[in-house]
Amino acid sequence: MIRDIVFSPILPLPVLAVLAGVAVVLLAFAAFRGLSGWPFRTLAALLILGWLTGPSLQEEERDPLSDIVLLVVDESASQDLSDRPAQLSEAVEALTARVAALPNTELRVVPLTDAPDDRGTLLMTALSEAMADEPRGRLAGAILLSDGQLHDLEVSPDFPAPVHLLLTGAPEDWDRRLVVENAPAFAILDEEVTLRLRVEDQGDVPRDIGSTTPLLVSIDGGEAQEFTIPVGRTMEVPVTLPHGGMNVIQFTLPEAEDELTTRNNSAMVRINGVRDRLRVLLVSGEPHNGERTWRNLLKSDASVDLVHFTILRPPQKQDGVPVTELSLIAFPTRELFMEKVDDFDLIIFDRYKLRGILPASYLENIAQYVENGGAVLFAAGPDFATADSLYRSPLARVIPTAPTGRVIEQGFRPRLTDLGARHPVTEGLGGLHGPEDTPSWGRWFRQIDLDPQAGEVVMSGVDDRPLLVLDRVGEGRVAVLGSDHAWLWTRGLDGGGPQLELLRRLAHWMMKEPELEEEALTATAEGQTMTITRRSLTEGARSVTIEAPDGTETTVPMEEITPGRFVAEYQGAELGLYRLREGDQEAVIVLGPAAPREFEETIATGEKLASYVRGTEGGVLALSGGVPNLRTVPEGRNAAGRGWIGITPREAYVTQSTRLTPLLPGWVWLLALAALSVFAWLREGRR
Repeated sequence: MIRDIVFSPILPLPVLAVLAGVAVVLLAFAAFRGLSGWPFRTLAALLILGWLTGPSLQEEERDPLSDIVLLVVDESASQDLSDRPAQLSEAVEALTARVAALPNTELRVVPLTDAPDDRGTLLMTALSEAMADEPRGRLAGAILLSDGQLHDLEVSPDFPAPVHLLLTGAPEDWDRRLVVENAPAFAILDEEVTLRLRVEDQGDVPRDIGSTTPLLVSIDGGEAQEFTIPVGRTMEVPVTLPHGGMNVIQFTLPEAEDELTTRNNSAMVRINGVRDRLRVLLVSGEPHNGERTWRNLLKSDASVDLVHFTILRPPQKQDGVPVTELSLIAFPTRELFMEKVDDFDLIIFDRYKLRGILPASYLENIAQYVENGGAVLFAAGPDFATADSLYRSPLARVIPTAPTGRVIEQGFRPRLTDLGARHPVTEGLGGLHGPEDTPSWGRWFRQIDLDPQAGEVVMSGVDDRPLLVLDRVGEGRVAVLGSDHAWLWTRGLDGGGPQLELLRRLAHWMMKEPELEEEALTATAEGQTMTITRRSLTEGARSVTIEAPDGTETTVPMEEITPGRFVAEYQGAELGLYRLREGDQEAVIVLGPAAPREFEETIATGEKLASYVRGTEGGVLALSGGVPNLRTVPEGRNAAGRGWIGITPREAYVTQSTRLTPLLPGWVWLLALAALSVFAWLREGRR
């Protein structure tokens, strides 16, 4: 039971103040005149003013409330390093027991894990949310178990009691990390791009650690190149992209002795390789409708530089026109086919036949160009089946099909072969395959009969004879299209067909774009969910092995969603670099950065929170020296010292009932007032 005197004035306070002022003036005048009863009159005036204030006795029945201590436990990824998990477990157990030993005190344990979207450790956010769940008047203190590396200091709450930071880790901890200072999103193929890297050492770095370190650089998980770079200084590393499309470049530092973690020893950069210009040489044997279609298709792409070589006047043509009047300058044939041929990304022979215009040495040079990594597309016409065929030249050794000498003149609809339905050049183009399917493409009316010697037949024509054959020759690639009627698709005959898309895919496949490789393992990520795609020309069940950043491996079965395309989804448990393996194919993918924000700084420190903790009268102590004792301290006093931390008891309560009674009965007030008045009158009367 708590008793207290409360006031409920009968008159407003300004009125009471005026009455008190008037009483003071009158009493002062009475005292000045020497009236002997002025003390009694003063007591009477005070009694009247006291009654007007309405004094009452308030009696409350209160139930005391316990004090609350918040214990925020940082369980982010960086807290799994070294012996920090054991430190956390020991500290939580000890503090739980010590809070339980305090009278009328409760402990609230608040676990904190990694924030989504690689936002790091949101320690202050966790403290604020825990505060919001408890009455502010009961909060006696907060204890943060963390390495002090937080990423939301700007939202630190106004805590009404001491806040303490107990640091995990050890004084001798040290770590090395790799930082990529610049990473362009795009780079030109075959042109060197320079990346700036820096290696940083943090913590208590051993004296015997060298001033340089090896650096391994690999692209798309391939063979790594080794560089030596200095520690603590920016280093420029030149990189040349090997292919168009997305290139994943991984930089890795070897593990140093006794360093805290290797999670920040890797960095991943994604650079999209683009070609400055696609250089194409179109060699036409004679003018025809298909020639114009080829030219229009190539010229419609602004990224294509086209050189068109057409033979308009073969040696056997006799029209009486002097050679000097046929052109203003001589065509640079030797320069084009001997000296500059390696400058082209793709060469197309469109209905070309041997006429003595290009010597055998020129064609031999083109064959070597293919074997050294070039790309040639043969669009065959009727002359391909004659003695003047390019197959009768040095190019024969790179052509995967031999002409039988037969030219089929009849209408037919091109269709995909079973292999073509799986091949990335032709899959999904719309041409049906299989004997029971009706082809959906427009008709062609001429096909050169071909006998495949090598390569892969992806399209067929009359009686399932080979129509489009793809082959790899040496380092290069070759395609043979056994008809000169592809231009009918552009004209829209019988609904036409995907000539533009087919040519685009052919060109990109020949230039070894990764997205059109027959055997490939790729992955994309959205959040922490990765979609893994395996493309293959062979059949059979498949499963992918996934190696997580911590080294654990998981095998996930893949589902064939379309012919030759297998897909699996996997939810990554943590951010970082994942390695994928299926058969002889390997790939890498990063969920978030290769080194998550949580591992950018791993050395325990109290510097970031020191100012905030001091502002609450709290302290920063290291758990490596043991779990500190727990005391109670008065509000406003320093709440931390050597080996101890303190909380401030709040003495909060909840009122169960309240009773108000007058301080004195009314008759007592009246009797006292009358007595004082009589005493004053008698005193003055006797005088």
